[in-house]
Amino acid sequence: MARGRFWPSKEKKMANLDVIDLGGQKVGSIELAEEVFGPSQANEALLWEAVKHYRAALRQGTAATKNKKLVSGAGKKLWKQKGTGRARVGSIRSPLWRHGGTVHGPQPRSYDYAFPRKKVLGALRAALAAKLADGKLTVVESLELNEPKSKLYRAALDKLEAKRTTLLVESGQALSEKLYLGSRNLKNVELVLTTEVHPYDLLRYERAIFSRSAIEKLQESLKKTVSKRRLAAAQTQPEVA
Repeated sequence: MARGRFWPSKEKKMANLDVIDLGGQKVGSIELAEEVFGPSQANEALLWEAVKHYRAALRQGTAATKNKKLVSGAGKKLWKQKGTGRARVGSIRSPLWRHGGTVHGPQPRSYDYAFPRKKVLGALRAALAAKLADGKLTVVESLELNEPKSKLYRAALDKLEAKRTTLLVESGQALSEKLYLGSRNLKNVELVLTTEVHPYDLLRYERAIFSRSAIEKLQESLKKTVSKRRLAAAQTQPEVA
């Protein structure tokens, strides 16, 4: 029998998701890939790691204490070494004394640390799958209105049942000044690009509203990373007779 090699199967497809306009009316549908939005992508441990890394990078790390060198006080020896009957002391700034320096206290630092990009993308797929399973993921044809007014965008979000916290995701090519100006003053609403969306954002906000171009671009990018990973795994499989 000729020798062969295992290759990854063709990509799986999921049911279509309705695409609506800002008035809440259905205008089309979009097909979601199984390897991005499927239930197999759920990974709570990976989401926890991604959120921990994101929040660690947000920490300011400005806590600081004064050591013996920084506290006020002269450096003169208070009394002679011997003959007084008292304990020997070299400085009034000693950590043993009141108002003395602090030993091994916190100093300004960065809490950020390296986090693999593959883990971030895996957590992003898990967050998207969770949002879809909860029914909190909405795809609209376009996020742009005729006028850049916050009142109009607030009314549109209310029609989409996004009355609490909302994350708006738009692709960089489709981002317009009207969308930016109309949404920047809305309370509990944040606008991000597809290249900026993070798993922490999807978990923080109750509703996630994507434009069609944004969800297509993000899905295509995530599918490429999955395909490369599967191909690499397939190539490491031993040959079978």
